[in-house]
Amino acid sequence: MAIRGSARLSAETCITSAVSTGPVTKLAPRHSALVRVTHWIATLCFYALLHTGIEIVISHPRFYWGETGTVLTKPLFQLPIPSSRRLVPTGYGYVLPDQNGWSRALHFEAAWIAVLTGLLYVISGLITRHFRRDLLPSKADFSWRALLTSFAKPFRFERPSAAEASSYNVLQRLTYLFVIFVLSPLVIWSGLAMSLAFASAFPWSVTLLGGRQSARTIHFFVSLALVLFLFVHVAMVCLAGFWNRTGAMITGRAATRKEHA
Repeated sequence: MAIRGSARLSAETCITSAVSTGPVTKLAPRHSALVRVTHWIATLCFYALLHTGIEIVISHPRFYWGETGTVLTKPLFQLPIPSSRRLVPTGYGYVLPDQNGWSRALHFEAAWIAVLTGLLYVISGLITRHFRRDLLPSKADFSWRALLTSFAKPFRFERPSAAEASSYNVLQRLTYLFVIFVLSPLVIWSGLAMSLAFASAFPWSVTLLGGRQSARTIHFFVSLALVLFLFVHVAMVCLAGFWNRTGAMITGRAATRKEHA
């Protein structure tokens, strides 16, 4: 009986040990509430801006450089798409439905919501040192090895390790900083420069961009850069684990697996 009880106790110990060494899911802190809220507001605003921006471009798919540009002016370049206005020469024998009215109104409203949301995010990031702690690369990150690894790893379609999933590599840090502090201010500046009211109040800001039509052309290319960033961002999220990363941006915590001896 003693031998049988000892064997049973040994078996239970082995089972308990095997269970304890298995992967245990824990929720690790990932994003603050303000980062999550501003992220999703910016996402909705970006979708509205992209949709309405496409409608605005369709109304006049010709781009110029300088202060003025009309249908009688030679364009800098022209998109090979039909217009929603009959007076705009595009080479097509038909026009698309004109959605320019509501698109401009919604574009303007979504832009101001995005600007205020971005200001809140930047001010909070500076106060809490979010940019310095999570986005500003260290000197070691600028080594050739670190840069090449960050650039080449996504092309190998490798999932990031647990340590990499809890932070950003140098390429991600530089990209986010470039989008936050270069592309976003430039798309706002060039957008405001197309406004007659803003141009009359701050004419120097329009002059620095080369004129209102130059501002429109710059606005178009910066918007394309932001769309490209969006596609790359979504691709990286899918590579790292779409549901885990999306859940982290909703709940603020990411699921990680750890082993306990």
